[in-house]
Amino acid sequence: MIVLAHLSDVHLDGGERAHERAARVMAYINGLTGIDAVLVTGDIADHGEPAEYEEAAQVLTSPFLVITCPGNHDVPASYRKVLLRDAPINRRYDVAAVAVLVCNSAIPGRDEGRLDGDTLQWIADQLDDTPTLIAFHHPPVPMHQPYFDTMLLTNATDLAELLARHPQVVGILNGHAHSAAATSFAGVPVRVGPGVVSTLRLPWEGGDRIADLELPPAVAFHVIADDRTITTHYRVVP
Repeated sequence: MIVLAHLSDVHLDGGERAHERAARVMAYINGLTGIDAVLVTGDIADHGEPAEYEEAAQVLTSPFLVITCPGNHDVPASYRKVLLRDAPINRRYDVAAVAVLVCNSAIPGRDEGRLDGDTLQWIADQLDDTPTLIAFHHPPVPMHQPYFDTMLLTNATDLAELLARHPQVVGILNGHAHSAAATSFAGVPVRVGPGVVSTLRLPWEGGDRIADLELPPAVAFHVIADDRTITTHYRVVP
């Protein structure tokens, strides 16, 4: 069994508000025991500036392994240089008996996402008999919020075809939606990490704003059991 703490969309911008909320979530996680890794699924920076990634390197620190992938607000060159020391964005982490594949789904200058051919091939090459989680920014399925659903993963069919050949994938972990969500795609559980900087307002919640800035940030805890099932608990961080 492993426990993965999952947060997303911190949008660090050099300002006090985003910094405080991200630091609050990390302090909460770092005060726990039994966490195997911390996953941040994109939109680490708000504008993709090197200084924002320098801020992230200070804020997103933990005694636990920290794993990141970029989002549509991130700039790959700056992200790689500062946070990855120019290492490839697509990376595999073996966390106990589970493989975590983090991938780049961002399209430069666009809000929607895509797993390009090289990334899909890289995923396929990494899939052995190990139970595997695939993490990237853009959900492959609708969140049932009209504005947000214009900016999903655009080639979900390609991913579905890959998953059909590889039953060892036990979960897909995304961000981007600024909303804790649980669904499935191509028979695989999908878990969306809650946004740290803000929360998406859903149509039935009313109001004119897309983003709620008042709700507190939250974190997801994914438990991957020895039988390859994934159970997720969401916790608000006051």
